[in-house]
Amino acid sequence: MSVLLKPIDIGSCHVDLPVMLAPMAGVSDLAFRILCHRQGAGLVCTEMVSAKAIYYKNKGTDELMMSVPEERPLMLQLFGSDPELMAAMAAQVEDGPWDIIDINMGCPVPKVVKNGDGSALLQNIPRIEAIVSAMTHAVKKPVTVKIRKGFGLEDECAAEAARAAEAAGASAITIHGRTREQYYSGQADWSAIRRVKEAVKIPVFGNGDIASAQDAVRMIEETGVDGIAIGRGAKGNPWLFGEIRSYLQEGTIPPRPTAHEVGQMILEHLALELSYKPEHVAVREMRKHVAWYTTGLPGSSALRRQVNEIETAAALEEMIRTQILQ
Repeated sequence: MSVLLKPIDIGSCHVDLPVMLAPMAGVSDLAFRILCHRQGAGLVCTEMVSAKAIYYKNKGTDELMMSVPEERPLMLQLFGSDPELMAAMAAQVEDGPWDIIDINMGCPVPKVVKNGDGSALLQNIPRIEAIVSAMTHAVKKPVTVKIRKGFGLEDECAAEAARAAEAAGASAITIHGRTREQYYSGQADWSAIRRVKEAVKIPVFGNGDIASAQDAVRMIEETGVDGIAIGRGAKGNPWLFGEIRSYLQEGTIPPRPTAHEVGQMILEHLALELSYKPEHVAVREMRKHVAWYTTGLPGSSALRRQVNEIETAAALEEMIRTQILQ
């Protein structure tokens, strides 16, 4: 193991290589988590799950929380802003097949923020401490927190928020180096990530602008983080985890996948989606993934237009076999 990134313990959860698939709504479902784990991710995280949705037994929540042993260690991410409800729902689901319960305090989406959830919590440090304290007292599994640099364009409260979470019992922090108002625009501020690392003693994962193994190493060197979390860089690119693992452990980066290997990965991904979702849902989900997988391939723009017309798994498989695997 490279000295750049060592195995860590997040509470009772051991992570052999702290390179994590970050939670992404509509992306990090069970099928994609399995693929990323197979490619080398040391930790994966569910899409964010509403504590209120668990309380009201929302039908879609069961699908978001579906899991298999192969993907562990696994982090379940909850969002909400009511300390009592968050604690109660964490206790209710604690016996599920996850090793860590994470709290989303970074989502920038307006419908989440307007309810006081996600990154809105960065404007209320006492509430951050109250939520983490309530949850850590309610469950035995480790509780972690995902935050952003700050809320407004020029805000920076991440170090203060991280210290509050640590004081309340959090076992690790993930920090995205952008503010809420930035969404995903501009450049992630890795110096803000370094300041969070310097502010707390618990493990810190850095997130933002990691699209290659070289980016991963540069973030580790510049910030001193204990781990890295990869979100958008993994879209259409689950190979990234293996490349980072190889670079950290052996100093080499495998060749980028060929068009044939891309096609094979799409078929593997489709088969996994079909294992856990109805065909019409699986095919709809795969449309965006195929667009991401095929970016840069010859004829990719025409292929993306075509895939949006496909309604069946058989038709999608035929398209992949004739246009990519030929």
